[in-house]
Amino acid sequence: MEERVTETFHYLHNHAEISWEEKETTKYIERLLRESGCRVSTFEDFTGVIGEFGNFEKSLPVIGVRADIDALWQEVNGEFQANHSCGHDAHMSMVLGLLWKLEQEPDLAHQVAIKFIFQPAEEKASGALKMVEEHVADDVDYLFGIHLRPNQEVAMGDASPVIGHGAVKMYNAEIKGPDAHGARPHLNHNAIEVGAEMVHLLNSIHVDPTVPHSAKMTKFNAGSKNANIIPGNASFSLDLRAQTNKVMEEMEGKVQSIFKAMKNLHDIDIDIINIDGIAAAKMNNEAISIMSDAITQTLGKEHLHPELVTPGGDDFHFYTIEKPSLKATMIGLGCDLKPGLHHPNMTFNESALMNGVNILYRAVLNTYNLS
Repeated sequence: MEERVTETFHYLHNHAEISWEEKETTKYIERLLRESGCRVSTFEDFTGVIGEFGNFEKSLPVIGVRADIDALWQEVNGEFQANHSCGHDAHMSMVLGLLWKLEQEPDLAHQVAIKFIFQPAEEKASGALKMVEEHVADDVDYLFGIHLRPNQEVAMGDASPVIGHGAVKMYNAEIKGPDAHGARPHLNHNAIEVGAEMVHLLNSIHVDPTVPHSAKMTKFNAGSKNANIIPGNASFSLDLRAQTNKVMEEMEGKVQSIFKAMKNLHDIDIDIINIDGIAAAKMNNEAISIMSDAITQTLGKEHLHPELVTPGGDDFHFYTIEKPSLKATMIGLGCDLKPGLHHPNMTFNESALMNGVNILYRAVLNTYNLS
């Protein structure tokens, strides 16, 4: 089992695909689901695949197990490429490992009802909402997820029963104004200087200091090949983080005030191209209790990490926001991950993959009160 899970991880790692383009990943997982006897569903106009395992005819509660399938687009050793630096290749492998472990016990197929949700576009914060829109979670009662954690958060061999992700908002926008000759700076407003002012104002945002939060510019492009042109246009991106949805609302209001001030002061336009967002996690005590017991039974009580709070975000939480009755939680898996998530050369201890498989397996048994 460990060899199969590890080989699957290496295949997925070496065949990464970015958000909404996970076509070969979808085909690969679909084939594996069918080989294990799952009832499989795909979608006509977008990627992702659903596999149903077990008995959906009885009045059994349905457990959804979600794995994100997309990679990031980033520079790795000087070359831009699709790269699984957030661990989604590991998440897919562990969830498939759960299926294979269930498959080894023929009697379980009559006692469980598991919906495997291989979801696209988590990195775009839009895949979960698409799954909800397609009614994937309509019949789901419990929803479990899993995510690798950096070694600064959870030690190798430990696991947390819940990840308290924060809220995230990502802006893509453009500054619109005329160019000017380098000898005549009075004839326009330099988009680079406008951007610098915005960075200063973002750093001046003040909200409740007891709630972790941050606001920063993460991309800025202006100018062209000619050094003697003062650019009036620029494109930029912002990344906002807050541990609560309330503080995020306050921060967004202040960002809109910054945009308005820049427009009025410099007589420019700031056009918002799009805003992607993820809401902060909603906790469910029953799901957390099930997962706590599963971790204790699998790894030992000394390896049960406390509830994890992190400024990172995950669109997993849209399932519970759109369907409040869902009993959901996400495992935070310690795996000696370094230097950090989204680092282009991220690595982790692959022996932790089976820890994730076994915790998920035990959580399924606990949910159905099976020994």
